[in-house]
Amino acid sequence: MTISRPIIGILFGLMAYGVYSTGDAIVKSAGGELGTFEIGLITTLFSLIPAAVTKRREERWGELLKLNRPWLVHGVGFARMLCAVFITYSFVTVPLAEVYCIAFLSPAFTTLLSVILLREEVKPERWVLIAVSFIGVLLVVRPGFKILELGHVTALGCAIFAGLSIIGTRIISTTEKRISLAFVPGAYTLVVNLVLMAIFGFMVPRPETLALLAFAGILGGAGYLFQISALKRAPASRVAPTQYSQLIWALGYGALFFSEFPDTLGLVGLGVVTFAGLSNVVIDGARTRIAGRWAEYRGKRKRTGATGYRGAGPDPV
Repeated sequence: MTISRPIIGILFGLMAYGVYSTGDAIVKSAGGELGTFEIGLITTLFSLIPAAVTKRREERWGELLKLNRPWLVHGVGFARMLCAVFITYSFVTVPLAEVYCIAFLSPAFTTLLSVILLREEVKPERWVLIAVSFIGVLLVVRPGFKILELGHVTALGCAIFAGLSIIGTRIISTTEKRISLAFVPGAYTLVVNLVLMAIFGFMVPRPETLALLAFAGILGGAGYLFQISALKRAPASRVAPTQYSQLIWALGYGALFFSEFPDTLGLVGLGVVTFAGLSNVVIDGARTRIAGRWAEYRGKRKRTGATGYRGAGPDPV
């Protein structure tokens, strides 16, 4: 039995987000021992290893900073750095499922920012699903009824800056080298975490903690490679829903290792966010299929013409 490329792509997507979630759980476990900035420095440093090992032969290290749109590339790097710092703090202070729930608002912010910055048109049903996503997050976080921690705010900040970085990456993805897009955000994250760690202090990690964080960083880099492999084999619209598998990992890791058990209303909110996100993907996929079939139909009409003659058939093989 042969497995189709799209199915393999979906499996790679599930692997990517499973690996990401495992690394996130390791980061959370180190939160009681090390500071946020020290954790960020170690994991970012080791996350560069998979990318360095798989560097394309035609891309040279000496050309890392030869940029066509330097200000925009550095802006994306800065946004991704803030996102990494914010999400690390959230992981060590807030339950995993709640962090993921808030972070999953990044597609909603991407849509909002695409309208503001790129003047893109958004269909009414997309606005409805964005509103549903926000309602789901409110059910989970419940400001005014539960204690709203700084970790919730930083998770929201991560979602906003992730949306900004996605918008910027859309613009520069065709003009810049992949190695530059990977290196610049990593360099920003390393430098900022190093400076903040020097200001706020740091502790020498125990060997086992260092090994765990190094492993978490490598997992993050490997997850990125799995994500690339997924997108090479399957359409983005089919890979995107695999991100919501992180909620399952978060609930599992949270219960097993951190005694985190969402209540009924929290589970309902997680389900609402997942439903809205998957509906977005389904709507996009349906719209793409309809447009493709309409274009195919029009092409057949043009080839057939009024007489019904379809032109020359294919050459015999």
